Amino acid sequence: MENSAGDTVQQRDDNTESDSSSDMEDICMFCMIAKNQDKDTEIVKQDSELVCFRDINPAAPHHYLVVPKKHIVSCFSLFKEHVKLVERMAEMGRAVLQENGITNPNDIRMGFHRPPYISVPHLHLHVLAPTSEITDCMAHKFTPGTMRFATEDLLRRTLVSGVDPDHYLVLTCISGRGLSE
Repeated sequence: MENSAGDTVQQRDDNTESDSSSDMEDICMFCMIAKNQDKDTEIVKQDSELVCFRDINPAAPHHYLVVPKKHIVSCFSLFKEHVKLVERMAEMGRAVLQENGITNPNDIRMGFHRPPYISVPHLHLHVLAPTSEITDCMAHKFTPGTMRFATEDLLRRTLVSGVDPDHYLVLTCISGRGLSE
C-alpha cells in the first residue's frame, strides 16, 4: 500500500507503518551505517535505537544526522505513536552538539526534509550548528516553514495533534500558519 506521500508502506498489527520490502535494510545506506557496515562513516553517538553521524555534505560546521536503526522511510511515515521517537532523536542531536561545545540553543536548527526533498529514503533528523554559519549555497535546504524542511518542533506538534503529517506539513507551508502551542 502507498501513503499519500507515495511511500510504499505496510500496515502492521501495532498500527505503525514500515517499509514493505524485507530487503530494504540490505540496500539502504543509513541502515548499513546503523549496522556499522559502512567503513567510511564514523558513528559519533549511538544507543539501542538511534545512531548519529556527520553529514557527508555539511551545510554548517556541525552538521549531524540522527537516524533510527529501524528503517522508517520519512517523516510522512510517522504517526502520533512516534512522538517519543522524534523527541529522542532531538535529544541525541542536542547531546552531540553539547559534547562538541555548542551550547547556545538559539543557534541550532533541527529538522527533517519532506518528500520529495529527501536524498536517502530513511528517516533522518538534520542537526546543524551554528545556524549563523549555514553556508549560503545550502541555506535554502534548511529554511524552516518551506515545503522542503520541517523543524523537529513542528513535526512533533503535528504528530501530537494526530493530524496526518503529509497533509498538515504541506498545508502549513501554503497557509503560513502552524499549530498553536
